[in-house]
Amino acid sequence: MDGSCSSLTSKSGRFRKTLIALILLVFLGQLFESGNITLAASNSGIKSATKKVKVGNKNFTVQTVQIPKGTPVTVGLAKGQVGSTEKFEGIISRYKGEAAINGAFFEAYGGPPDPYGTLIAGGRFMHNGGYGTVIGYLADGTALMDTLRTSIKGKVKKPDGKTLGWYVTFLNREPAKGSNVSIMYTPDRGTKVGFSGGIAVTIVEGKVTKNENNNNASIPANGYVIVFSGTEQSSAERFVIDSEVERTFTYKDALGNLIPWEEVIAAVGAGPRLVKDGKVSLDAANEGFKDPKILTGSAARSGIAIMPDGSTLLATVSGATMKQWAEIMKSLGAKQAMNLDGGASSALYGGGKVLTPAGRLLSNTLIFGAQVSK
Repeated sequence: MDGSCSSLTSKSGRFRKTLIALILLVFLGQLFESGNITLAASNSGIKSATKKVKVGNKNFTVQTVQIPKGTPVTVGLAKGQVGSTEKFEGIISRYKGEAAINGAFFEAYGGPPDPYGTLIAGGRFMHNGGYGTVIGYLADGTALMDTLRTSIKGKVKKPDGKTLGWYVTFLNREPAKGSNVSIMYTPDRGTKVGFSGGIAVTIVEGKVTKNENNNNASIPANGYVIVFSGTEQSSAERFVIDSEVERTFTYKDALGNLIPWEEVIAAVGAGPRLVKDGKVSLDAANEGFKDPKILTGSAARSGIAIMPDGSTLLATVSGATMKQWAEIMKSLGAKQAMNLDGGASSALYGGGKVLTPAGRLLSNTLIFGAQVSK
């Protein structure tokens, strides 16, 4: 009798332990999926460190993550598409990141949370920006930093053989009310353009398949949509059904010089530039910035640097003016450096933990790691 009871008790105990383990696994899986649990540290050579830097009479505590040259990199988008927001940890989990930092500025104070800067991932141009500085990565890990300005143009050949030119002003963002613009939408925006209004032209595998009023047009997986708004609507008339369409991306710097960015596979645009060739190089107003938070104010900052050995340094600080931030990045040994979105957007991850927690949902990040999905 005693033995039987002991056996039953033992089996009951094992059952309870198994049940508890299963519940924990499900719970942890849900947390991981929601982004509340971050990924473990890697053995890829990515290193995090807290550094003390003195600028003038003030001491700064800087969180840093050093990333070896050649580490795979991508732009992590909230919910996997341009124009959404998500927890910083959720984006990291989605892209299997081992290191990450917040990226381009975006609309965080009402209206669609569209980014303002350039975004490239997997070699796909996902958003264009017309100001500031951009950091980009080639497939071999080489990092570039420049004042990238991109134009998107093309040709449309009608069934009767007549060829006309076209261009778009923006890529993957909602037009301002009453604006006269033409905007391209690719699958990186999602399955829909996200609004109604204007004329939508749908191009699938290089041919016009639809030309109609935009009622939140669907974006084809093997093509794109151009929405013409305001006075630009007349330009849609040249896109006759079955016309052949070509498009071209042109890469120039702020001075209008062509620059070799065609092979860039990942890029984030923000700014201003902080360090150039090892020296402080700061001219925020000339880069198009007008906000006092950038020009004169002190705030939480995020930044990225290309080091002399080609590695990348991610860094955040809790409060600094842009001039102080430039001096800090120089003191950290940066060869090239630029500012990223800051304030409540400032966020940094490395060494298996969040080093600087984001104060808001984020739109986009720059993510590094051996297993990053693109």
